[in-house]
Amino acid sequence: QVQLVESGGGLVQAGGSLRLSCAASEGNIGSYAMGWFRQAPGKGRNFVAAISRSGTRYADSVKGRFTISRDNAKNTVYLQMNSLKPEDTAVYYCAGRVLSISVYESMYEYWGQGTQVTVSS
Repeated sequence: QVQLVESGGGLVQAGGSLRLSCAASEGNIGSYAMGWFRQAPGKGRNFVAAISRSGTRYADSVKGRFTISRDNAKNTVYLQMNSLKPEDTAVYYCAGRVLSISVYESMYEYWGQGTQVTVSS
């Protein structure tokens, strides 16, 4: 059973940056597709970015601003968020699944508890 723990959230002004981390307690994240999703207040959980052996994928709303990466030696996935906007405010979740990237949250088997990101205007 893979357990995921996110960290790095916080309060930042618009235009600022944050880096989220997702550490896996077991398993080898190099063999999984790892994704980030976010849920704004009163809304559903939406795809942000994902990474696998085949490459990366991003939601249109974050392309050019966010970068997903991973360090297999540390068993950790990162989400570097630059040029943050108030509309990026949400709880950010890390997720993992076997094999390929998916943009659908229902396709992911493993989830972290989430970390809050708040962007002030």
